[in-house]
Amino acid sequence: MKKILGIIGSPRRLGNCEIMVKEISNQLAVSHELNLLRLQDFNILPCRGCYHCLFKTEQCILEDDLNTVIQAMADADAYIVSAPTYFLGINASLKMLLDRGLSFYAHMDNLWSKPAIGVAIAGIEGKEGYSRLVVQSFLKMIFADDKDTRVLYGALPGEVFLNEKNKQAAFELASALFGPKAETFGPSCPHCGGDTFRFMADQRIQCMLCSDYGAATIESGSLSLNIDKSDHDFFSSKEDALKHKEWLLGMKARFFRHKKSLKEITQAYRKQGTWIKPPGKERENRKEDKGTAGEHG
Repeated sequence: MKKILGIIGSPRRLGNCEIMVKEISNQLAVSHELNLLRLQDFNILPCRGCYHCLFKTEQCILEDDLNTVIQAMADADAYIVSAPTYFLGINASLKMLLDRGLSFYAHMDNLWSKPAIGVAIAGIEGKEGYSRLVVQSFLKMIFADDKDTRVLYGALPGEVFLNEKNKQAAFELASALFGPKAETFGPSCPHCGGDTFRFMADQRIQCMLCSDYGAATIESGSLSLNIDKSDHDFFSSKEDALKHKEWLLGMKARFFRHKKSLKEITQAYRKQGTWIKPPGKERENRKEDKGTAGEHG
């Protein structure tokens, strides 16, 4: 029996994101158990940028619920991810988890290439902004295999299924999870499958999912993309991900090689400006003035 983990990025109980995950589960043809994880139920602290998870403990030193979330991901066979659109972008809970993503590298063998599908839900058609791109990026950065990611619409709780077409979409997403990857329509990046691009001068383009650059041309009335694979891709293959980890590990040696010149640069800005702090944190103002806050040895 498969273990499916539904990762829900909405605080709303029985909202469109939650019922969409459950409907996709209902439509799955394979025998499975559905476990649900609402990200807002967990205390996920902001990353401190200390790199202990890479260099020392191989797990984050912050005392919060991150390891519980990672263990749930490691135990799952596949993921269904859903999140709502807030102000033309996805709910911040997905990004909060990704900001702690350096901790994922210690679990790469248990996380790599699990099938996943994603749903971004927006209240107004055409006003999803970059929500789908964020869900795609989330799936890539947790080392999952994105089988299909879509935008569906519904504002009020349950409204997503006032439209019968969304029940069909749930069926198609369920079919893609353990089946063939969903067919793409229109130009897409040959390396990551992304279909969101930044168009620049001289026909240059950049894939907004993997950030690789290339050129766009019109051939026989159709847009053709020629995107070059960079030397520093994060998730195109497990080898690329491990290469990125090695680059991260190399930062320590680079820091010590350039420590003196880096300190000279940063210290020049030490006393500039006045920090505004929450009430009761005046001592942190004094630390900022002394230049101790935010420095990592």
